[in-house]
Amino acid sequence: MIIDGRRRSLGGGLEVGRILPAASRRMVGPFVFFDHMGPVDIAAGVDRSLDVRPHPHIGLSTVTYLFSGEITHRDSVGSTQVVRPEEVNWMTAGSGITHSERFETLRAEGGRFHGIQAWVALPVEDEETAPSFVHHDGADLPQWSNAGVHGQVIAGSAYGLTAATRTHSPLFYVHLAMEAGARAEIPSGYSERALYVADGEVEVDGLRFGTGKMLVLDHPASALQAIRSSTVMVLGGEPIGRRYVYWNFVSSSRDRLAQAVAEWRSGRMKLPDADDEEFIPIPDDLPSPYSAIG
Repeated sequence: MIIDGRRRSLGGGLEVGRILPAASRRMVGPFVFFDHMGPVDIAAGVDRSLDVRPHPHIGLSTVTYLFSGEITHRDSVGSTQVVRPEEVNWMTAGSGITHSERFETLRAEGGRFHGIQAWVALPVEDEETAPSFVHHDGADLPQWSNAGVHGQVIAGSAYGLTAATRTHSPLFYVHLAMEAGARAEIPSGYSERALYVADGEVEVDGLRFGTGKMLVLDHPASALQAIRSSTVMVLGGEPIGRRYVYWNFVSSSRDRLAQAVAEWRSGRMKLPDADDEEFIPIPDDLPSPYSAIG
């Protein structure tokens, strides 16, 4: 199955390629959301409207991973953390968290911004876990290089390596930087797998796929080859069952979603201590609420 990204505006001139959820495929393992951010060149002095103001989440973990640029994260459990390329900000919303993402360094200095933000839905037994935030870099995210492939494990276990990121269900998430002609195996042992071409062109089972394509793989697919220098995200895991999604909220319960919507609209969800003067209201033009996926 091939999924093409759809352009979505986050406001202030920042657009993303929305990959998951898609009409043809709502989840891959526990991955319920996948946004390709940029690449975009941000000019020094850009207006603050480009920032992502404080907003809420429940029932998921957000995974922010960059290829270039940086973002400053602040949240309602007291975290302030810059994320840079080859690092991970892993925020578990659980019972509820709010956070902002600001382009403070790029606003001051200018530069290119490019990365991926994914959401991982939590298993039913962990949906109401206490919110938390962890930043990972260095040895937490093991890397390797071999035959023109430079890889980094962002979460889970793959290629004989295991990341230090704490996950709540079986999954894997890997960044592959591939030279032209390089070949890489696709991890097996997971019920659902996909790869996303963030840049370049790859060949799988004799077919070629370019930038902006997600391939949801069947079990025989075992390897990919870079036709030219390429950046590829490989991901997957075990299904965790049906989820309902409304705006930034994910839950196995429609009633829990309705509760979260009411709490945010009434101002009962705490804003980040270090960023509590703005917030994003729930848009009026959202699709029908509480749609089921998975």
